[in-house]
Amino acid sequence: MLLRIFSYMGKYKKFAFLAIICVTAESVFELLVPLLMADLVDVGVANGDRTYIYVKGMQMVLCALCALVLGMGSARFSALAGQGLGAGLREAQYEKLQHYSFSNIDHFQVSSLVTRLTSDVTNIQNSVSTGLRPFCRGPVMLFTATGVAFTLNGELAMIFLVALPVLAVLLFLIISHVRPLYTKMQAAIDTVNRIIQENLTAIRVVKAYVRGDYEVEKFAQGNAALRRQAETSFRLAAMNMPAMQFVLYATILGLLWFGGGLIRSGRMQVGELTGFLSYVMQILNSLMMISNVFLMMTRSMASASRILEVIDEKVDITDEDARDIQVEHGSITFDHVWFKYKADAKEYVLSDVSFDIAAGETVGIIGQTGSAKSTLIQLIPRLYDVTKGEVRIDGIPVREYPMTHLRDAIAVVLQKNTLFSGTLLDNLKWGKEDATMEEVEEACHIACVDEFIDRLADGYQTEMGQGGVNVSGGQKQRLCIARAILKKPKVLILDDSTSAVDTATEGKIRQGLREKLPDMTKIIIAQRISSVRHADRIILLDDGRVSDIGTHEELLGRSRIYQEIYESQKEGADL
Repeated sequence: MLLRIFSYMGKYKKFAFLAIICVTAESVFELLVPLLMADLVDVGVANGDRTYIYVKGMQMVLCALCALVLGMGSARFSALAGQGLGAGLREAQYEKLQHYSFSNIDHFQVSSLVTRLTSDVTNIQNSVSTGLRPFCRGPVMLFTATGVAFTLNGELAMIFLVALPVLAVLLFLIISHVRPLYTKMQAAIDTVNRIIQENLTAIRVVKAYVRGDYEVEKFAQGNAALRRQAETSFRLAAMNMPAMQFVLYATILGLLWFGGGLIRSGRMQVGELTGFLSYVMQILNSLMMISNVFLMMTRSMASASRILEVIDEKVDITDEDARDIQVEHGSITFDHVWFKYKADAKEYVLSDVSFDIAAGETVGIIGQTGSAKSTLIQLIPRLYDVTKGEVRIDGIPVREYPMTHLRDAIAVVLQKNTLFSGTLLDNLKWGKEDATMEEVEEACHIACVDEFIDRLADGYQTEMGQGGVNVSGGQKQRLCIARAILKKPKVLILDDSTSAVDTATEGKIRQGLREKLPDMTKIIIAQRISSVRHADRIILLDDGRVSDIGTHEELLGRSRIYQEIYESQKEGADL
């Protein structure tokens, strides 16, 4: 798993290798210091040789300076490698998300995806930035210092054969228990992010219903759950330090006890014991480094598995059946289409839907709430794939079109109108980046955007703010329609996208589409019969099935469901 994660480091791998080289060289210089100190004491001090003491002292200073420079280099290179890995993981996840279908996104909560792109990546990033040095330094110091310790005094070094197994058992027990806790903690972060996201998205509803206190209480509960989970995880992880210190001090006491006996018996010199203790400290410190690295890796692996879930998610809508073709005219055929959102769902959302739409035709789709009108049109640009049956454009199954070309030929104005931060012109050019101002103005004229654009402070350069908060609902709908028109698609789908527009303006938009874009296939989904009554044909949906197809007059004369909708809206208008 970690090898896969590190593969996303890309060009920053060189910094990781440089950090490893610096750490290894630093460790070598640090390991020379105790040897030099032992010689200084046993030879220089014992013989009163000042020249020897100065030479060895200068050598120790030189080794320390080299270790300092190499340590600074390893810290810098580790930080660069960690930041590069974090950037690579975020980019890989975000790129994968762009290929997700709606059903893929439905597998994850949005808050969880945000956590995986931020908090989980940060965990791995920090583990590399702060853990690469001890990860390399610990083993080098451990094996080298242990080898030198056995060389200095093999009898005294036998104490490690008792200390190391005890340390290994304690570390295993801590890590095996703390790893599942880290996974739960990340899930708790998901929950907190979800609460925050819901509250900020629906802040106007919260304030309108005076539910601020309820939202505060809900957040407090989620936040408390995260705190409890974090406390449990870190409390157990914090046991690592006392365990290491217990073994450290017990080992030092044992060495002093047995080393003192060896000195009294003349089998060991004081300088030798001093140097030996220095190596012991390095060995035990390296063990503490390794244990901390294992703890960081434990948390990183919990985050890594969550990140790889996003990257490994199988995209269910692909171009594997695609040919190098493009939509030419825009005729649409639904051939006995069945659809359900999940394969194991008991009921179909759409059942045996069949109809034809000619190129350039204007077709309205109407039905009661929940009749699957929006679901129907999402099958045309393959936002979802049909479960059974076939959707064809120009007589060719939509699966055979490359998705880029297919979706470029179809413009959908969804129920939820979305504008992005940036200027009004930037938002309009989402439909066509290289559009001229003449094309922009023409699209705005058809969508009746020109009726209010002059009233905006900076015209086309007006900053929209996040989500277009500085324009009304009707203005936002018209901007989204203009953006779709500017794309000059073969098929234009308006999914209840004039609900916030008055009937007079809606009539102007409808007239503009009919006169200016006669060859474009237009599908209009609406709740109001007035929005579709002038269409060439109207498709009446009822509980996911096609109830009837015809003009307004034909349906009004023969369809009971259509008559009921018409009468209810007529009565509502008369009240």
